[in-house]
Amino acid sequence: MNIRKAESIKLIALGGVGELGKNMYVVEVNEEIFIVDAGLMFPEDEMLGIDVVIPDISYLTQNQDRVKAILLTHGHEDHIGALPYVLDALNVPVYGTRLTLALVKAKLKEQGFKGTVKFNEINSSSRLSFSYAEISFFKTNHSIPDSVGVCIHTSEGAIVHTGDFKFDQSASELYRPEIGKMDRIGDEGVLCLLSDSTEAEKPGYTISEAVVARQTCDAFSSAKGRIIVACFASDINRIQHVFNAAHKNGRKVAVVGKNLLRIYEIAFRLGYLNIPENLMIPIGDIDKYDHNQIVILTTGNQGEPIEVLQKIAKQTHKQVHIQQGDSVLIAASPIRGSELLIFRTIDLIYRAGANVLLGSRTVKVSSHGSEEELKLMLNLMRPKFFIPVHGEYRMLKAHAKIAESTNVPTENILIPDKGEVIEIKHGKIRSAGRVPAGNVLIDGYGIGDVGNIVLRDRKLLSQDGILLTVVTLNRKEKRIAAGPEIISRGFVYVRESEKLIEEATKIVRDIVEKNITKDIFDWSGLKQEMRDSLNYYLFEKTKRRPMILPIIMEV
Repeated sequence: MNIRKAESIKLIALGGVGELGKNMYVVEVNEEIFIVDAGLMFPEDEMLGIDVVIPDISYLTQNQDRVKAILLTHGHEDHIGALPYVLDALNVPVYGTRLTLALVKAKLKEQGFKGTVKFNEINSSSRLSFSYAEISFFKTNHSIPDSVGVCIHTSEGAIVHTGDFKFDQSASELYRPEIGKMDRIGDEGVLCLLSDSTEAEKPGYTISEAVVARQTCDAFSSAKGRIIVACFASDINRIQHVFNAAHKNGRKVAVVGKNLLRIYEIAFRLGYLNIPENLMIPIGDIDKYDHNQIVILTTGNQGEPIEVLQKIAKQTHKQVHIQQGDSVLIAASPIRGSELLIFRTIDLIYRAGANVLLGSRTVKVSSHGSEEELKLMLNLMRPKFFIPVHGEYRMLKAHAKIAESTNVPTENILIPDKGEVIEIKHGKIRSAGRVPAGNVLIDGYGIGDVGNIVLRDRKLLSQDGILLTVVTLNRKEKRIAAGPEIISRGFVYVRESEKLIEEATKIVRDIVEKNITKDIFDWSGLKQEMRDSLNYYLFEKTKRRPMILPIIMEV
């Protein structure tokens, strides 16, 4: 390798630490910046009305002339979902495997991306050369094919990002990890390892996909009526299990969901799905077959399966309704915070007359390595420094303890915060300041125009509602021309709270009449006095604090 000497190496997590999703990591070698992944995150409960969340890339836009490449580990939304927004702001070449790039291109097309992007297809044998770094890749085992880890070779040693991984001893050729190559990277010297922490709290090994395949087939053979399967759209391995089980049990498969159809078609076209002849049928043909010959495979608009399953159970889905005698298989691990939604959905399924296969359990194992697999990765790489990534803080902490158990010195382990600059210089690792980082909220076509204040207002509206007071003034004659009229939404039902509304109207009238007679008329002062007086009165009577909006007009 002919690499110029690296005086300083900086590592920055713009997302993916202290949270699940929104993975985006920056590696700076002298003046060159490399981005590993650009993912989105689905909104948390308090992010009312938000569609998706992406990382704040203002640091990258400020330094875009230094950004040399975006390197993608695999094609899941939490690793590629932010690319349409990132590529709007950065004209940077994108490197990824064949399936990953195909999914990215389809996503850009779906979102109407108008720019031009230089895509560069790589595989695990590819090697990229830059002034201060060379980049190589290694295959990993995950729930989607073409998953790779990224190795950024510098003059001081390699910076390795594992991507999402586990070690499945029964993995097929398509999903088999390159363990020997990982060991050789370790032999050559790993300066710092950034490793997936999602299942760091789970002891032992993650259950093999072979067990899931067997469970799925057994579940299909015991089901009597139609089978409805809900899964993540990009979980290619799980989709293959469903196809295999359907074929073995003499059933046809119909796919429902735009996102699932898109990914299924791409994976099939590129040879990443093995589908027996005549297995697939259009969703419109399911009534032509007996119920015990049908499997319906479905997912949600964002690839999340539970919401669409709930629509099917409520009979509000456009194409599929649960019928008496159906069986439902939830082949997806719950997204954080959606456990309650899953239990409610299972309840609705039973109410609709269907059966949930294997009770409330899901035919799903994690696609991330547990404690012993994380130890294996650490022992293969043998890093000098270790940074746990991809997980909430407790997961990062658990992974740090695992690293200590494999003899990585405690002082060489650093748990990062979003935006924290970690510098490796003169053989030492330290925190070296911060860059802007956080959440950019996507709401419809708006990108970042919804902030904490708007979310706070939405939360207030969802809790205690809104009270509008409308009054029209004739300032020349110093009198009220119309109103006050009080409108309540989400606060109280007006017809059953007439006395409360009458008293609130009287309070507003008294305040307006007092202020309109003054020689100097203060609009903002009048509105604030109305808010304060109404807030005090309404809380005293109802113990609620609605949002109060005074609207004053003049004739």
